[in-house]
Amino acid sequence: MAEIEARGLTKVFKIAVKSPGLKGALVHLFRPRFRDVTAVNALDLSIEPGESVACVGPNGAGKSTLIKMLTGVLVPTSGSVRVRGLDPHRERIANARNVGVVFGQRSQLWWDLPVGEAFRLLGDVFDVSEADFRRNLAELVELLQIGPLLTQPARQLSLGQRMRCDLAATLLHGPRILYLDEPTIGLDVAVKARMRDFIKKINRERGTTVLLTSHDIGDLEDVCERVFMIDRGRLVYDGRFSALKSRFARQWVIHLLFREPVADATSVVAAALDESAAEAIRCVPQTDPYRLAVEFDTDRVTTAEIAARLLPVLPVQDFRVEEPGAESIIRRLYEGELTLEPAAV
Repeated sequence: MAEIEARGLTKVFKIAVKSPGLKGALVHLFRPRFRDVTAVNALDLSIEPGESVACVGPNGAGKSTLIKMLTGVLVPTSGSVRVRGLDPHRERIANARNVGVVFGQRSQLWWDLPVGEAFRLLGDVFDVSEADFRRNLAELVELLQIGPLLTQPARQLSLGQRMRCDLAATLLHGPRILYLDEPTIGLDVAVKARMRDFIKKINRERGTTVLLTSHDIGDLEDVCERVFMIDRGRLVYDGRFSALKSRFARQWVIHLLFREPVADATSVVAAALDESAAEAIRCVPQTDPYRLAVEFDTDRVTTAEIAARLLPVLPVQDFRVEEPGAESIIRRLYEGELTLEPAAV
């Protein structure tokens, strides 16, 4: 049985439509008008136990709305969702025992309460036995290195310290599923690396299912093997990171370094290539006359073909070939440079 399964999952919000100012407010009071905004649109998704999955998409794509429906905070407009066999919004208490949630910009710690006491309260909320609480706390304190923080109020913690404590608080009751919504936002490089290592460790050693949303591509690639993309609420890609690269990494770049400056390298390149090859490449403007970048479509022309034409006519001292990674592919998807058909797999 799938750990998380959604079929036709849809969430529509009603947004008030009114004119600005006092007059608009009065008109809306007596003749209210609304428009429908679809945040998640007929989404089908299945995640197996122990998977570590990235959810990506531009701002407003529906990522946070999806997580809120999986936790039971929001009720779907239509469709169905099951988390470990439970309906999240109808069986919220039972579902809460199975899941842990970290929102990067929100904390579940109490502002003036020492972290250790907040942990104790959370253990009572989830009805964690004394033996399990002590065992889980000891393990999390060691792995996340938060021992010195247990006596400090949350208001005295730095952002990185608070995020580590929030992660520990989320895992105290031993959830089988961990939802992470922008968990490393605002953190420095060292703290990010520590958080990523910890997430990978609990996924590998505990078999915890992880669903991660982030705009930090390093988080996604380092932690998750599978990625699904949503755009305007629709699922547009679901597969492995490696398959994403092979499918969409068509635009490669050759970076050329010249022995001497070349005044009009773009014209030289255009003259050296036949018409079909010239249509498949684009010279990227450079401010340095010793350098040139040539972007090309690997489906239409090969690296060897370009090198065979350019090396004899340009004073090339060195060159390197840049293959696009997941970051550049996802950035181009965000910016609308790549178009995906709905439900592409």
